[in-house]
Amino acid sequence: MSSVAGTSNDEQPHDGHEPRRRFSLRARVAVLAAVAVALAVAITTAAIYLMLRSQLYDQLDRDLLARAEAASSALDRSSIPILPSDALGTDAQIGLITPEGYIRPANGEMPPVDDAEWQVAWGEEPHSLRWVTEGGETRRVAAVPAGEGNAFIMAATTDSIDETLGRVRSVALLVGLIGVIVAASAGYGVAQAGLRPLGELTSATERVARTMDLTPIASSGDDEIGRLAASFNAMLASLSAARVRERQLVADAGHELRTPLTSLRTNLDLMAQAGAAGRSLEPAMRDELLDDVRAELVELGRLVDDLVQLSRGADPTEPKVLTDLASIVDDCLTHVRRRTHGVQFDVSLSPWWVHADVQLLARAVTNLLDNAVKWSPPAGTVTVQIHDGLLSIADEGPGIDPKDRPHVFDRFYRSDGARSLPGSGLGLAIVAQAVAEHAGQVTVGDSPTGGARFDVAIPGTPEAPSPEDHHDDAEPARSNSVIHSENP
Repeated sequence: MSSVAGTSNDEQPHDGHEPRRRFSLRARVAVLAAVAVALAVAITTAAIYLMLRSQLYDQLDRDLLARAEAASSALDRSSIPILPSDALGTDAQIGLITPEGYIRPANGEMPPVDDAEWQVAWGEEPHSLRWVTEGGETRRVAAVPAGEGNAFIMAATTDSIDETLGRVRSVALLVGLIGVIVAASAGYGVAQAGLRPLGELTSATERVARTMDLTPIASSGDDEIGRLAASFNAMLASLSAARVRERQLVADAGHELRTPLTSLRTNLDLMAQAGAAGRSLEPAMRDELLDDVRAELVELGRLVDDLVQLSRGADPTEPKVLTDLASIVDDCLTHVRRRTHGVQFDVSLSPWWVHADVQLLARAVTNLLDNAVKWSPPAGTVTVQIHDGLLSIADEGPGIDPKDRPHVFDRFYRSDGARSLPGSGLGLAIVAQAVAEHAGQVTVGDSPTGGARFDVAIPGTPEAPSPEDHHDDAEPARSNSVIHSENP
């Protein structure tokens, strides 16, 4: 029993019956070439045949009329009764219409006579030509005037023409069959030669799927196959880079996780050894160890949360809602102030309406605020502004060394000055990822006070769109008012 999930494109289930097998591409190209040549040969042969047939019959009419006129003017009508029947050719019948009746040659048959011949004899028509079929034989009958009240009649068979046309049909059929066979063979050969690079590319893709070897595929030329190979190589390069980043993330995460785990193990071992020796730890030492364990657990939980956030990114199924960036920043400031002591906040927020994943964007803003607080000196001030849609968060700390600025948004990157401080090096990476998810840009520079300044630009508008301009059911989170606040 075959599995539907494993069915290839060339073998699809069809109405519960056996899978319908399709011809290979080479076979289809060969059949297409054969059909095209067959149609071309058929059309060409039909055109040639009809033209040749028309010309042969036209020539027969001209010859028949010329012979009849020559015979009519050269022969004495009184001698016609004793004229041999083959005097004008064995393929012709001759006769004469007179007012007294018909005159036919000796030992011959009178050609067929009808109204057309009498009209010529009466002078109503200059000549006549018509087809006559008798006894399965087709003849062409011509009549020309032969004096007043008389008409000379000549009838000839079309056997020679029919024989010629029959030979033409046979030759055309033979040539057509040979052409179809040659076209099918040539089409198959051309398809096989033309599709060879595609077959090599298919084999290479199957090798990648089988071995997970992301080595680029050798390609040459700038045709469609070459462009396809180049596109596939670009995809392999992206996959290879993603694999390198994944391995680097795992290695960095393992390194970062090792530090708190080692500290936890050390503290727990000290407590276990004290218990095994029957000695109790000093209350102060015991409290210190427990505080250290709690701090490492908090750091470990934060690291895990950051890793989950980086790996998850924005939820593609979660629609972005229209919200005021100032309201998000204000809410984040409320949370940061609760756990911050000694650092002041100078806040000036103008409305800036964006379509956002509120949770993800709030996480990014919180990370920027936490980073500014971490680097601020005691009693320092963190300046938070939204002006013309640009969110700026600046501190009064030591700033960021120019050589570190290109790397501050890299995962697990920590400058020399940050290695002794808490943190995993993932906060700013989450900021960069969140801003990119909102089609924005984040940059780092110097604040007017000498510290670091982070600027976040996200596409939006200073005024909330009217209800008919958007489809969000939720009411605007904030009114269009500027928020100014400082710590008391």
